[in-house]
Amino acid sequence: MSATDLHGSAFAHRSLADIAVTLPGATQVFRQRKLDFCCGGRVSLAEAAIAKGLPLEEVEADLRDVATLGLPATLPEATEDLIGLIETRYHAVHRRELPELVRLARRVEAVHKAHPAAPHGLAHHLETMAGELEEHMRKEEQILFPLMRRGGHPMIAQPIAAMLAEHDDHGEHLRELERLTADFTVPDDACPTWRALYVGARKLAEDLVEHIHTENNILFPRFAG
Repeated sequence: MSATDLHGSAFAHRSLADIAVTLPGATQVFRQRKLDFCCGGRVSLAEAAIAKGLPLEEVEADLRDVATLGLPATLPEATEDLIGLIETRYHAVHRRELPELVRLARRVEAVHKAHPAAPHGLAHHLETMAGELEEHMRKEEQILFPLMRRGGHPMIAQPIAAMLAEHDDHGEHLRELERLTADFTVPDDACPTWRALYVGARKLAEDLVEHIHTENNILFPRFAG
């Protein structure tokens, strides 16, 4: 069976971003395989698989399975509606959940500081993420999104480029989050607070990946050129 999706294009030579945008359900495959389709989405599937040491044939098989499901696209087509979704589904959720994650991390680090798997530095890292995300989201809400809602601007490429660069920084923060939590692996003797912290941290990571993907690969290209 050829490595061809329902659109007739070989997966191997298409970028992760292109597959994520055009094949509903592909992002779940990429997350499970730890393939960066948001900040690192410009590389081809073949290149990404080689870099991760993954069998390309297996990843393609997973994508073909997703393609046969015919999952519906869930993102709105209208730019106004897409921006509204980003603000409510991601911006508001990050603002609501990050302070609680910081609180949980402080408690776990204090109570379990002698535990060999204690996530030392996690609370500080989450605080840093919260501060940088807040500044980033405010710039989008106050500068970039209003320009987009008015249909664009001759100079819109500049704020988009700035947001893309900051998204790359967020990607680095996510990798550090995974390192501090041992890829969200909870020790067998962890208390409920510790378990809740890692469940929440994993959700934050998944939400932020989808957030960046939606902007980098779907919203921003509408205003390219």
